[in-house]
Amino acid sequence: MRSRWPAFLGSFVAVALGVAVVTMSALMLMSGGTGVPERLAGAPVVVRAPTGEQVGGQFAEPPPWAPGRAAELREQLARLPGVRAAVADRSFYAQLSGTEQKKGERQGHGWSSVALGSYGLHEGQAPTRHDELALDRAYGHRPGDRVTVLTADGPHRFTVSGTLDGPGFYTTDERAAELVGGIRVIGLSLERGSSVGQVASAAERAVTGTGGGGEVLTGAARDSMALQQDEMTRWIGAQVLTAMAALSAFVTVFIVSSTFAFTVAQRRREFGLLRTIGATPKQVRRTVCAEAVTVGAFGATLGAVLGLALAPSVAGVLVDAGLQPEGFVVRPRWWVPCAALALGTAVALAGAWTAARRAARVAPLEAMREAAVDERPMTRRRWAAGLVVTAVGLGCAVGTAFADSDTMVLLGLGTATGLTAGLTLLIPALVRPVVGALTRPLVRRPGATPLLVRENMRTAVRRTSATVAPVLATVAFAVLITSTVQTTQTADTDRQAATVQARSALAPADTPGLSSAATERAGLTRNAMLSTTVYEGRGKSALRAVGVGAGFARLYSHPAPRAGSVMVTQSVAAAHGWRPGRSATVIFEDGRKERLRVTAVLGDEEVPYQLVLPRAVVRAHDPSALADVAYRTDGEELPQLGSVLGAREVSVASYVSSADDEEDRLVWIFTLMLVAMTAGYTAIAVASTLLTATADRARDLRILRLSGATCRQAVRVVAGETVCAVALGAAMGMVVVMPALLGMVHGLRESLGVPVEAAVAWPWVAGAVGGCLVLGLVASVVPVYTLLRGPAGRPEARVA
Repeated sequence: MRSRWPAFLGSFVAVALGVAVVTMSALMLMSGGTGVPERLAGAPVVVRAPTGEQVGGQFAEPPPWAPGRAAELREQLARLPGVRAAVADRSFYAQLSGTEQKKGERQGHGWSSVALGSYGLHEGQAPTRHDELALDRAYGHRPGDRVTVLTADGPHRFTVSGTLDGPGFYTTDERAAELVGGIRVIGLSLERGSSVGQVASAAERAVTGTGGGGEVLTGAARDSMALQQDEMTRWIGAQVLTAMAALSAFVTVFIVSSTFAFTVAQRRREFGLLRTIGATPKQVRRTVCAEAVTVGAFGATLGAVLGLALAPSVAGVLVDAGLQPEGFVVRPRWWVPCAALALGTAVALAGAWTAARRAARVAPLEAMREAAVDERPMTRRRWAAGLVVTAVGLGCAVGTAFADSDTMVLLGLGTATGLTAGLTLLIPALVRPVVGALTRPLVRRPGATPLLVRENMRTAVRRTSATVAPVLATVAFAVLITSTVQTTQTADTDRQAATVQARSALAPADTPGLSSAATERAGLTRNAMLSTTVYEGRGKSALRAVGVGAGFARLYSHPAPRAGSVMVTQSVAAAHGWRPGRSATVIFEDGRKERLRVTAVLGDEEVPYQLVLPRAVVRAHDPSALADVAYRTDGEELPQLGSVLGAREVSVASYVSSADDEEDRLVWIFTLMLVAMTAGYTAIAVASTLLTATADRARDLRILRLSGATCRQAVRVVAGETVCAVALGAAMGMVVVMPALLGMVHGLRESLGVPVEAAVAWPWVAGAVGGCLVLGLVASVVPVYTLLRGPAGRPEARVA
């Protein structure tokens, strides 16, 4: 290992980086939430409404208690021994004019809820009149100031009665009750000296006794009361971290296996000599495995230390990127780096196991081997495996063109993975004919350098293949991921815009939605999409619903539902057994349950909601509901709207695109992180291969100098080989991806019914190829130049 350290450097760096990523990811995944929300931190015991069925990636608040049950439960909790007060938390949409707010945030509360928080009144007094409120002093207002606050029914002028040391807007309880649907949370403040555990046990009995159901939370369990946006952010961050850890482990195995496979091929004479002097195949295998374990142990140790040290900084970057909620803090756990260290050693051993078995099969006669030509780079088993995997990838490409949207991405990924793996196995068989055909023009050029580049690549098949393979994988992955995301996003935007028969859209501006005042001022109430959440009556699973007016028929070519009726999408109807003519039981935002008649089942792609209800029904049950958008059709004109209403007119396509801006941003961050990680690991593999090859080519380079070549000519030969190998890998990577991308485009056209064009993210492709090329040139040219300029590289140096 001391004499061949360049051969092990790539594996060492790959294991160190892989373990560092796994350690950081595991620490952040194990760190839990952001702590107990400030607004509820003053309540040692919190009772929450029972959570309905949750679907992966969908985070909705639990369905509220029915009004009668909520009042009965609050009264019963207030009578428990040790409880000073039981406060029903009422939350509604409120936003100070001139500020920004995300969709779903409900920062308005009744004054009674202040007793549940960890902060209190800073200046002034509690609101006592209908037009008074207390707010966060961070806004810079003082008691007596007049402010404009946006609510669901429009902007209202309030007088600041007091300021608080924490976030939120607090009105009188009577005013809050007018803006709130149902109650989901009841907080308990305790008398001095009361036991939290005893009160919690009594509260659990009370919750069970009322029949209303619920969950009693104490201590750190109150973390789950964080905003649903934070829960979704944590979920997205968890997907990113899990993918990073899995990709790191997989690519580390790939790099270690390819590096050791190339090293074993370069050391066939060495292993033949060991066999000649009496080494058994078992001893040779143990030697290679011991080298892998040593590299893995040292690399994993460094990686575990780096991961532990860098986790807080990386967590801060994820918070800034929106992949973790504000306030997220990494909590160290000693066993995580220890487990990652063991994993790194095991990964290194797993990657080298096949190479060790191959080394054990080297015959003693290999010690007599002098030729540098790879006479038999392909075995029958490798031929069979390569052809089978390639056929599977082509089969997935054909299936992609005819699959539905749910399986299209998986088949596209299967296409790229199958073709990448298949061509990687077949590269040794493709190198000579492909390189010979592509470099034939070089033979016609004057001078020996082009001819040497061509023949060196064709002769050293294993070295060329080891350089081409990681470049192929990187280009294929970069093109597939970035192009798939860009193509599907564009196609989905076009599809949604095509389903709405509208001239333009009235969209929210720095607000989570449009108030009733905004749509009324614009004269578009009949065309407004009033969004809310309803819950299926039995499992209480959350469903996205919209309240529509008479304009729905013109916008979507379906008659608007009447009072007491509902329209559902196909997937929801199939999941809950709802059919046209039958009734569906749903729970609204105020906790009331109603039976509605299903009048129609819509296609999942026809409307961006799961249930369509009459607008009046939604407004009656959800006073805090906001409209996502209001459309303007032909013949309708918009008046000038003031900025205080938080609305702006845009094209339908712009609205559809901007509605998913935050989600698209997170998807692109996720995508680019994975691409960057893959490119980084590829750089390690390319650099390691070229460093190893250069060290083993010292004798050949000296002979080249003795033959009359100058140092510059020798460097040109090596640089030319690197450029050709990277170009070949990039070309094969594009060949791998195009069937998957074209099949996906065909499938999207058929399923969405709109024109779809393949969108290739060329800047990222160029960046991946350019990065591989620059690093490859540095890893090959610099060692060769250093070697040839030194004493050992002079023509008179001994070559035997």
